[in-house]
Amino acid sequence: MAIGTLLSTSLVVGLFLLSPARAADIKDRTIKIGIGLSADHPQGQSVTKFAEIVSQKSGGKIKVRLFAGGALGNDVTMISALQGGTQEMTIPDTSTLVGISGLKEFGLINLPFLIQSGQEADALLDGPFGQKLMAKLPEKGLIGFGFWENGFRQVTNSRRPITKAEDFAGLKLRVIQNPLFIDTFRELGANAVPMPFTEVYTALETKTIDGQENPLATILASKFYEVQKYAVQSNHIYSVWAFLMSKRFWDRLTPDEQALITDAASEAKDFERKTIRAFELTALDELKSKGVEFSTLSEAEVTKLREKTKAVREKFTVEFGQAGAAEMMSDLERIRSTKQ
Repeated sequence: MAIGTLLSTSLVVGLFLLSPARAADIKDRTIKIGIGLSADHPQGQSVTKFAEIVSQKSGGKIKVRLFAGGALGNDVTMISALQGGTQEMTIPDTSTLVGISGLKEFGLINLPFLIQSGQEADALLDGPFGQKLMAKLPEKGLIGFGFWENGFRQVTNSRRPITKAEDFAGLKLRVIQNPLFIDTFRELGANAVPMPFTEVYTALETKTIDGQENPLATILASKFYEVQKYAVQSNHIYSVWAFLMSKRFWDRLTPDEQALITDAASEAKDFERKTIRAFELTALDELKSKGVEFSTLSEAEVTKLREKTKAVREKFTVEFGQAGAAEMMSDLERIRSTKQ
């Protein structure tokens, strides 16, 4: 055989061996990802991006199907489905993981008035503290691929503008089914109503509740502006999603498939954070154009809110784990010191 032919053949063989879609390592599979939000929300767009990356890396062998709008259930039921092996992936708010024994430390992320910026959150959650949280998941039947931004939460309602701390009093507000959220708004004087996200729009429309709290991207994508008149940029809690896979499904994957999914998830995480932050920049103006009246709180009023929720921070620091809280605060102090 001629040297040129030999080199050419070796190159082809080499390229085949380096391909992520090797028949011996990548099987035909379908991954169902369920989310509670709409497909056009940045979260849904990022799942679509993840699907594209996985398809490209697997040579089309691994297909990712998005089930949006709560088609597979709410966050709690989908997490259970992952643990049971009947669903492959979901992306719940981390607050819903707190109800699982041994995962209470995830709740520390949501302590009111803790996180100061998205960039600070990235450094915290991609660092030692976030990695420690992810390491707790496998023993609960879950595999974690990092944190996606949900964002700073804002309050909307249909009754009145909120311009001071006392304006929260008496409002019937939907909150996540989580004691920290319930206690936070009760301390502010509101009537906190825990409710699955998939039921919120109808409850607002029928006036069963006065309002709700979510990041601007969710408020816009969920069309809450159709049934809400007022909004306040309260920035009371920063929230994130956890990108999760069923451990039962993960354990059936080959090492090459696991590496492929891990790489694709990392790329999708970066895409999601950029996408949702860009969306947030335009969401405020768009909501205003839809007729939502926005108010802001003075520093004095924010200080009042912080004082009103002090007991909540203290209670849940103990509830979620003082050792974990100390590690988190140490990481935050390190992150903040490097920015100075």
